[in-house]
Amino acid sequence: MIPATRQIRYVSQPIPIRLGGLATNLARVASIAETSVVASIASLLDESRAFVEWSVPALLPERVEDAARLVDIQRGLTRWYWQWHHVQHDPAQRQQLAEQARRWADEILRMSGLLEQE
Repeated sequence: MIPATRQIRYVSQPIPIRLGGLATNLARVASIAETSVVASIASLLDESRAFVEWSVPALLPERVEDAARLVDIQRGLTRWYWQWHHVQHDPAQRQQLAEQARRWADEILRMSGLLEQE
C-alpha cells in the first residue's frame, strides 16, 4: 500500500518531474534486477504503476499519445508485478525485466522533456 502522503507529494510536482521520478524508479528496477534477487522490486513495480496512474490525467487531453503509451507501460508493469514472485530466482527472467525496465525508463525520460532542458 502506497501512503496517501506519497501521492499528494507526487501529484503536486509538475508533469516533467513526475515522469522523471517514474523513469528513476524504473532505472532502479533495472539495476536491482541485474544484480540481485530483492523483494523491493515488487514494491518499486507497484509504486511505478501508481506513478503512471497519477500522471496520466495530467497529460490529458493535450498529450493523448503519451498518456496511452504510459497506460501500455503500466500494463507491462502489472504483468511483471504479478509474476515477480514466480520468476525472481530465474536469472534470465531478471535480465529480461532489467532490459524492459531500462527501455521504459529511457522512453519516459525522453517523454518528460527533462533532457531537452539541459
